[in-house]
Amino acid sequence: MRSTRNRGRTKALIAAPLMALVLLTATACEDSGDSGSSYGAGPAGQPADQQAPAEPPADSAADATPPTGEEPAADAPPKQAPAPSISVRTAETDLGTILVDDQGRTLYGFTKDKPGQANCDADCIAVWPALISAKDVTAEGGADASLLKEVKLGAGAEQAVYGDWPLYYYVGDVTAGDVNGQGLDAEWFVIAPDGKLIKSEA
Repeated sequence: MRSTRNRGRTKALIAAPLMALVLLTATACEDSGDSGSSYGAGPAGQPADQQAPAEPPADSAADATPPTGEEPAADAPPKQAPAPSISVRTAETDLGTILVDDQGRTLYGFTKDKPGQANCDADCIAVWPALISAKDVTAEGGADASLLKEVKLGAGAEQAVYGDWPLYYYVGDVTAGDVNGQGLDAEWFVIAPDGKLIKSEA
């Protein structure tokens, strides 16, 4: 009877450690499963598939380029000053009352010109510049507006004409009132307010 009790106690002593070992093994497996679920987690315990979206670079807006085809606005070109107007008027000289421009420069007629038609070629113009203007020449101060007109030259230029005579300057006249071209080559003469050439000498 005593031996039977001893065998039962022995089995109980052996079974207790075995049960404890089984419980420890089960607990370890559960812990291992929990730790595996957090593998690859993001910062602050976030799962890998729920990471915070990346912020765009701070300089992305500053580095943006303008759309293709657009150019920076160019500076507006400077406005051109309007061309000055020129007038024909009269002045008193040793030759009498003659035609001058608004600066007092003497105007001449060329006897080889035909009425309203200039015959002064390039070499001639170099010494006797024609009175041309981007605007209509006006008559003032004793000049007769009914005698003032224009004749077309090359390249769209127009030369002022008074009566029958296209008007010219002389490069030898330095200051207002000079009449150094009077009678040169017996072809160049100052013009009176009535549109006739004055052929007298000063």
